[in-house]
Amino acid sequence: MVKLKSAVILVLLMGVVAGSTLSAHGEELQGITAPSADISLSFVLAGRVADVLVAEGHRVKKDQLLARLDDEPEKIQSQQLKLLSADRTRILAAEAELAQKRVDLRKLELARSKGAASDWEVEHLRLNVQIARLALQTAILEQEQYQRRYAHSRSQLRRMRLVAPMEGIVENVSVEAGESIGALGPVIRLVKNDPLWIDVPVPSAQANDLTVGQPVWTSVAGGTGMAAPNGRIINISAVADAASDTLRVRVEVDNPMRRPAGERVTIEFSSPTDADTAARLKTETE
Repeated sequence: MVKLKSAVILVLLMGVVAGSTLSAHGEELQGITAPSADISLSFVLAGRVADVLVAEGHRVKKDQLLARLDDEPEKIQSQQLKLLSADRTRILAAEAELAQKRVDLRKLELARSKGAASDWEVEHLRLNVQIARLALQTAILEQEQYQRRYAHSRSQLRRMRLVAPMEGIVENVSVEAGESIGALGPVIRLVKNDPLWIDVPVPSAQANDLTVGQPVWTSVAGGTGMAAPNGRIINISAVADAASDTLRVRVEVDNPMRRPAGERVTIEFSSPTDADTAARLKTETE
């Protein structure tokens, strides 16, 4: 009798170590919910914070402006480059100069055919036409350079604005307006709690029967089981943990009730109802 009790205790301890428990529903695994996205946003440029437009707990939409650096000098420079990039005065002047040189060359070649101009004068004017053509190319290249510099300035201005890359909740704000910060310093932490993710260490023997997309039943630890699946498997690790003989299975759960991440939950990979029925039939058969 003592040996039998010791064996039962040993089996229960092994179940606790493995992170799973047995119930009338079959195998139950424990996990902790986590945000499906958790990112720390930073400015890539150093500067002085001009505005912080959100606070902790605010829900934000994708591409919503969250904070910005003081960009007044950069705006002035960008406007100047915009004017220069659109200015075609030098190009028009170079085109007019080239057209005039070509007209002069045709007239001089006609004069030479009548003996009224020398070959040297014609060759000299041909060289002037070539120089005018190069001046036009230089003017075009200069405008293209201004256009690239203007595009670069607009890119720099965008880098001085911190926008939300996704819909989520502001978890933490690390700066205040008027504060000077360095590049890549933490500014705002943004999390996404709908859907939630749960990474579950599943015994390898059980994990081999699972597939991506398979429905999952989850419930808050200590709560009642779900009648319908409320989650799904989105990834099964390709590498097992040899020490615990488990595979990491990632479960995605919709969170319309906006429950916070970090809760302990119970996960089942088969229908609790089906498991109850199977357990009852087994008992009746025995």
